[in-house]
Amino acid sequence: MVCIDAPSHYDAPEFFWEPYWTGKRPFVILALDHGRAIGVFSGLHGGDLQFAFGGLSRSQIRIDNNADALLASDLLADGLLQEAEDEELVTFHAWSCVPLPGFERRGFLRNQQEGRVVLDLSLGADALYKDFHENRKRNIRIAIKNGIEVIESSTQEDLHAYWSVYSAWRRTSRKTIVHNHSFATTEQVHLMRRNHRRFLARFDGRVIAATGLRFHPTGLVEYANNCSLDEFIPLRPNDLLLWRTIEWACEQGFEKYSLGGANPFFRKSGGNVLPIYRYRLDRTFLHRHELKDRLGSKLRSLLRKAPTGAGRAVRKLIKRVSAAGQIGCDGPVIIRDEKPPQR
Repeated sequence: MVCIDAPSHYDAPEFFWEPYWTGKRPFVILALDHGRAIGVFSGLHGGDLQFAFGGLSRSQIRIDNNADALLASDLLADGLLQEAEDEELVTFHAWSCVPLPGFERRGFLRNQQEGRVVLDLSLGADALYKDFHENRKRNIRIAIKNGIEVIESSTQEDLHAYWSVYSAWRRTSRKTIVHNHSFATTEQVHLMRRNHRRFLARFDGRVIAATGLRFHPTGLVEYANNCSLDEFIPLRPNDLLLWRTIEWACEQGFEKYSLGGANPFFRKSGGNVLPIYRYRLDRTFLHRHELKDRLGSKLRSLLRKAPTGAGRAVRKLIKRVSAAGQIGCDGPVIIRDEKPPQR
């Protein structure tokens, strides 16, 4: 199985610069063995200690390949529990290939998530393109034939054009949009070029779609977000945007590209689907979050087997259940966002 062996944005000081973390008290825990960092964990306070971007989790933990995994995970687990204090639910995510015995020894339950499509950029853009699904290749050709061009957002004019698309996208009836960033937050990200880039798709000079990337230089680049105008989707701007970001990432020398999901759109890009594990410590009375999960799993199993009419009733029940569920070393070093580093 392919493993993510590349530094990511969440391992770096730039993690503290994110405007999205306002009010969530970001922190980083370092596992030190005789002064040498052998592991890192990044997290947020916000009800639960977790990362969640529209339901798409990101890996928050990295352990030195040459370190003792038990020692490193023991130290990180102790640091996390110290930071969590009396939080009832502590949640984080990790790539499936990262060994974390220390967390499991402390009662964290591991649950495999869908995972992420990951591209090995060392293969080069041409080889990656050959591995695309034929539908993806066809859509790229359609976009180019339709006159779609992709540019990197850099000017204030580009920022306002992006904002116009993003605002319209949030009002779409095609899907449920869960986040609502302010213009000030969007502008701040626009200026954070050391670890963010945004690419715009234009048709007849008008911006009609955009894709944002988050990355650590020469390490892991992540497909962070996308938005597009509904009326221009048949022109296939999003397929071309994805391809142009892959080309850009290869040119910049990144090692891996995580597409942020494993839905059909991303799976058409080839690569490997690398599972993500969710680790969770439920300290509520009767472990109600775990009970809710088990009940939800049973209901979803019934949904797959139920006739069409009954399926709608089961979906409503799942939503009600989900809503109810909301009710020899130096040791770990915790770094909190008290005085963020200067840019």
